[in-house]
Amino acid sequence: MNTQNNGMPDAVRVLRQTVSAAIVALAALAALTPEAAHSQTIKIGVPVPLSGSSANAGADIVNGAKLAAAKINAAGGVLGKQIELVPEDDACDAQTAVQAAQKLIDAGVVAVAGGYCSSAALPELTALHRSGIPFVLDASTNPKLTEMGYDNVFRTIGRDDQQGPFAASFIKNSLHAKRAAVIDDNTTYSKGLAQNTVEALKKGGVEVVYADSITPGQMDYSPTLTKVASLKPDVIYYTGYFSEAGLLVKEARQLGLKMTLMGGDATNDPTLMKTAGPAADGMIITTSPLAQFLSGAHGYVDDYTKAYGQAPGPYSVYEYDAVAVTAKAIADAKSADPKAIVAALHKIKDYPGLTGTIGFDPKGDRTRAVYITIIVRNDQFTAYQRQDAAGNWVAMK
Repeated sequence: MNTQNNGMPDAVRVLRQTVSAAIVALAALAALTPEAAHSQTIKIGVPVPLSGSSANAGADIVNGAKLAAAKINAAGGVLGKQIELVPEDDACDAQTAVQAAQKLIDAGVVAVAGGYCSSAALPELTALHRSGIPFVLDASTNPKLTEMGYDNVFRTIGRDDQQGPFAASFIKNSLHAKRAAVIDDNTTYSKGLAQNTVEALKKGGVEVVYADSITPGQMDYSPTLTKVASLKPDVIYYTGYFSEAGLLVKEARQLGLKMTLMGGDATNDPTLMKTAGPAADGMIITTSPLAQFLSGAHGYVDDYTKAYGQAPGPYSVYEYDAVAVTAKAIADAKSADPKAIVAALHKIKDYPGLTGTIGFDPKGDRTRAVYITIIVRNDQFTAYQRQDAAGNWVAMK
């Protein structure tokens, strides 16, 4: 057996050198964040419906995320890395959403920006909270999402308990309605908006003559509409999604109903007009401002139209801001560790988003949420009315 001058066998000496080198390498690896050690990109998850009746809304949200990521990456990315989006289909279904969230966790996302149906976002949030991953919501508006005490949830959009009173004020003070009917589709989002609207209507002295649910996916809602019509409301406010809203509006006009027809912010999709046809003309919708009505988003509308051959839907610009503000938090934290991103998001107060200035209150809700009303005219959404600083209803220019 060969030995060194100190009597140490060559084999032992080589083994010790190998072990020492391995320890040095492991120490260097441990000094890196997990994503730096294992990925050349920073992964952001985008859970949305990519199948089912809301699939076009989900695709629109993904498109908005892609535009945000492309701009960030063209400017050099974040922390010297490119943003990689990981879309996942939650089908607006609670069980599918749990699986979607787990797939995102397994894929190694460090943050999530997305969400559409609150019924899917709620179980997604629970799963992401267990893993400490921040979830920046772009379209899910149910209050419960930010009322569970989770520190990893944020919103670039308002809440149903803000939209409900807004809708009630419009019905009372702009339409001067005395009697109102409110119809929901029994989903988490829809029931929440309906309940908040009904409470605000009653508080404001408007008689709620009908407040009940329909079942999504039916082919005929005329029995419900006939019953509602018999109660003689001045306005019908539907708080469900656009797929059913189009059929409700079409059948209402076919039945000869003349009262004002309204919808909440899940009816603000162009599919509404495709389903309802000319019957949609005159329908009024309460919503966060669409991209075409945001002064800071005109370039975004052009970029989206050029990239995808059509105008953006209602929530893609809020998703754009969700991805952008997440990237800002990663940069501020100087880390892609989820816990560091969460802490940085809580510190954001005046981020200049396309949808306006973005900041988050301690619960994670947007501090300056805005709502407007739009109206369908000539097969297009047109800006209608907003409230001024004094709470008066004024026409939008």
